[in-house]
Amino acid sequence: MIEIKNLNFNYAKKKEPLFQDLDCILRPGSIVGLLGKNGAGKTTLLKLIIGLLTPTHGDVKIMGYEPSKREPSLLQDIYLVPEEFYIPGISIKNYIKANAGFYPRFDEALLQKLLNEFELPETKSLQKLSYGQKKKFLISFALSTKCRLLILDEPTNGLDIPSKAIFRRILAGSLDEDQVVVISTHQVKDVENLIDRILMLEKGKFIMQKDLFDISSQLSFSTAATPEGENVLYSEMVPGGYRVITPQTNGNSSVDIELLFNAVSNGTEKMKDYVQ
Repeated sequence: MIEIKNLNFNYAKKKEPLFQDLDCILRPGSIVGLLGKNGAGKTTLLKLIIGLLTPTHGDVKIMGYEPSKREPSLLQDIYLVPEEFYIPGISIKNYIKANAGFYPRFDEALLQKLLNEFELPETKSLQKLSYGQKKKFLISFALSTKCRLLILDEPTNGLDIPSKAIFRRILAGSLDEDQVVVISTHQVKDVENLIDRILMLEKGKFIMQKDLFDISSQLSFSTAATPEGENVLYSEMVPGGYRVITPQTNGNSSVDIELLFNAVSNGTEKMKDYVQ
């Protein structure tokens, strides 16, 4: 589905490259979490994946296509929900009428279901919606395109707590096996139960590429009264004690992605054997 090989990229006015020899393969049927600190290059990588930027060196292939060539046969199978967006001052109904035809797999019945879930009236002007309502509409439209590659950049920004719960439910229940969703976010807790593969960017490289199943079979995430202990790989103070990461000894456990991200990005020595 997505193949990134020896990817290098730098902006024209900057001497230092942003990415150096990135390699990655993402397969259909997965929801991928793209994580990194501010300035790590997450949005730039998303733009390279969908062809809004061209690699300095190396290759990006989406379903065998080079996205930077902007071929219609690929563009009809990609949809991006950006963090910042512009929506014209027309009704939801007219927006759908004007744009749904660009996506051959568009599912009108699914869209109606999602609009009802989010309580969005078709006759209302998009410009009169709040930021959160606009975001809910774009998410609904994106899922209804049934594109095989969906890119969601900070999708839960602007959503209230009930809407975040609806977002998680509809995303989990609306995908087909031939689709890939890439979610770039700082709000890890909002999507923690959706993600099944993690990509972590740090200083122009992936410092982790792993399925959550593999992580949960290797590491245990729990709360303890003390951060001390021979097996403690990483710890953080929380109300009532400490969140700790230890080697897995009892099968699988739920992955605390935020705790994992902090442990890996801080370069904790004890975590090195579990990163790659």
